[in-house]
Amino acid sequence: MGFYLKDPQSRVDYAIDWAVQLNGQAIAESSWAVVPDEAGGIAVEESGFDGSRSGARLSGGVIGHVYSIGNRVTLSDGSVDARSITLRVEDR
Repeated sequence: MGFYLKDPQSRVDYAIDWAVQLNGQAIAESSWAVVPDEAGGIAVEESGFDGSRSGARLSGGVIGHVYSIGNRVTLSDGSVDARSITLRVEDR
């Protein structure tokens, strides 16, 4: 989906707009995962969704490390889709 830089001290909101893929459906569930899951790594502080967007507030991260942040959604018709973003942590 995208490649972004993040400062380890920042707490930043990231969102995915699913509107084009929904085909009349709505997001019923959303979950976020960080890979790798490591001590001091990026953490999902909170997350949420509305009808067509999902979002998460991310914090932390180890300088120089690259993380894949995945979002998996279940739609109102029961179908499932997933996307991810890539974050590299740098002291900015």
